[in-house]
Amino acid sequence: MQFYSPWMLLLLLLLPVLAFVIKRKKLYARIKFSSVDKFAACPVSWRIRLRPAMLLIRFACLLLLIFALARPRKGTVISQKSTEGVAIQVVLDRSGSMAEQMDYFGRGLNRLEVAKRVLTDFIRGDDKDLKGRPQDLIGLITFARYADTKCPLVHAHDAMLEFMNKTQIVQIRSEDGTAIGDAMSLAAARLRKAEEELVNRRLRLGIEDDDDFKIKSKIIILLTDGNNNAGEYQPLEAAKLAKEWGIKVYTIGIGSPASKRSGFFGMSIGQSLDERLLKAIAEGTGGFYGRADDAKSLGKIIEKIDELEKTKVKSVQYTHFAERFGLLAFWALGLLMIEIILTCTVFRKIP
Repeated sequence: MQFYSPWMLLLLLLLPVLAFVIKRKKLYARIKFSSVDKFAACPVSWRIRLRPAMLLIRFACLLLLIFALARPRKGTVISQKSTEGVAIQVVLDRSGSMAEQMDYFGRGLNRLEVAKRVLTDFIRGDDKDLKGRPQDLIGLITFARYADTKCPLVHAHDAMLEFMNKTQIVQIRSEDGTAIGDAMSLAAARLRKAEEELVNRRLRLGIEDDDDFKIKSKIIILLTDGNNNAGEYQPLEAAKLAKEWGIKVYTIGIGSPASKRSGFFGMSIGQSLDERLLKAIAEGTGGFYGRADDAKSLGKIIEKIDELEKTKVKSVQYTHFAERFGLLAFWALGLLMIEIILTCTVFRKIP
């Protein structure tokens, strides 16, 4: 509660002065008598005893009017947030080679599991360097020979993380492979579609510039340990399409490019990580390429992406005021009416 015109409360200082003047000057009607001795023994009626109350009612009326002039009002703080966030499409390799062991801070986990844990810290935060991405749109696409949308771009990250945690290494041999181009094309299309839907929603609502969420930038985070050996689209063609749509691609190569190892189905795999391709994709779209040999190096790459792709949250606060002077003015008017009625009836006096 506050007063819009608190300086009006200075009028309260006039009330004691007015009371003093009334008492000192005896500003009420009088009749002169030569002697009032004969009236001294007369009983005093209750009307005479209560008549000073009329003056108190008048002062109460003035008091309420002064507070009404000061305009008391009650404010309610309303906060409105506008987010300029990042639309992030995570593209995660789940081919058979991702079953290869990788160091996770002293523990041996497969590459897919390490990637999932580091990405979870990126999205949810790790209470250290990563603060999480609560304001961003994040979606998940996984791929082996075929690319699948596991989770569309959403703000509800718990649902997205649940889908990611349930992602497993491909189990069917005929579905194994690495379709980088298809996965990137699908991710770019999802990002473009999400942006179009936001624009269409603003148009339907008649909003030109202001919205609860605006896409500040669109990015793809591609994690793979292989080279493109399946799918319809070539990775560089998909990268060209992403650049045309204003999408940056951050590529992360998992494992050593020169290692020879066995895949999930026991097949011998030679130099599977195509670093040259991943660098070309990243550089052509404005992103960067990083190689991760363990969880620590993967975490450093994710931290760099997190630092580069900042989300801006603008909070606008304003106060809605409800005026309270009307009630005071109503009570002041009521007291004045009561005083007038009583002085004209019960407490009427002559002269």
